[in-house]
Amino acid sequence: MVGSNIANILLIVGLSALVAPIAVGRSGFRQDMTFLVGATLLFMAISANGHLGRISATALLAGLVLFLVLSLRRSDAGTPEVEAPSLSAPVALVYFFVGLLITLLGARFLVHGAIGLAEDMGVSQTIIGLTIVAVGTSLPELITSVLAARRGHSDVALGNIVGSNIFNILGILGATALVKPIPIPSEIVAYDNWVMLGATALLIGACVTQWRITRTEGAVMLGLYVAYIASLAI
Repeated sequence: MVGSNIANILLIVGLSALVAPIAVGRSGFRQDMTFLVGATLLFMAISANGHLGRISATALLAGLVLFLVLSLRRSDAGTPEVEAPSLSAPVALVYFFVGLLITLLGARFLVHGAIGLAEDMGVSQTIIGLTIVAVGTSLPELITSVLAARRGHSDVALGNIVGSNIFNILGILGATALVKPIPIPSEIVAYDNWVMLGATALLIGACVTQWRITRTEGAVMLGLYVAYIASLAI
């Protein structure tokens, strides 16, 4: 999750901004960024003791519910409806279950492959999770955001990343720790959590300077991601 959130901002927003500068919509910006920063700080506080238990998981999931409720209210208050392609119920169910099966199989292969790489390369599973697994799980966001930026839908490109990062912390970690408490490696607490917070602050700064993420800022983000990956190899 930590590696994915870092990659989402520095790698994916960076690439998307290089494809086309990202215009930042002001509607809902304060609410979304408040939740993103709040979720990041909450996780950092919880993880400081090196353990994510069920009580903390419940708090994370409660935060996700609150975020979804407020987002839906904002949508009902003024966001124009988007006409969705019509699908019959049987076809929609087939799409759903096929997509779910592919996702589950992909996740299984990704985890087994990552563990095998860690063993063969002689590196820790934490490093593999922060790099290969993080980028692998962020590929859907990469495709969505780059295509959205290319087609001029910058609100989708940015919203995809912000929403994904919030859901990663509040939803994915919350649900996982609710099933089984998670030990948190000390190196993530001491280093990578702070990189995630710094990347989040950088994203907000890039957004509010001109309400636009420029190609130059995108290049800086990509450079910082390369530097971050290099630092893990040291």
